Amino acid sequence: MTEPADNTAKPQADFNDFARLDIRVGRIVEVAPFPRARNPAYKVAVDLGMLGVRWSSAQITSYPAEQLVGTDVVCICNFAPRNIAGFQSEILILGARNDAGDVILLSPRSEVPRGSVIL
Repeated sequence: MTEPADNTAKPQADFNDFARLDIRVGRIVEVAPFPRARNPAYKVAVDLGMLGVRWSSAQITSYPAEQLVGTDVVCICNFAPRNIAGFQSEILILGARNDAGDVILLSPRSEVPRGSVIL
């Protein structure tokens, strides 16, 4: 969840840039502590339906771990895996920072099947 340092708009992209991203809805099924992470984070397992369960290192510690299980989230599923403090982060869970600096998860407003593609 990187944002421009000065909060200015990023360069213009075209639809093909967006179309290359595999963005899907998943459900958090497990949350584990991640004490080795440089910034406070959890290890989060997300069920993406037919894509299976994938793991992410997510800086979403403003939420209690037990509250996250069962939460639907929006993820980018086709970034290359990243090694974060010895942990393979396979997906990027999307969110935005509020005025307090906490990451607020992006989630669908209504129930959709796990693995649903964001259009």
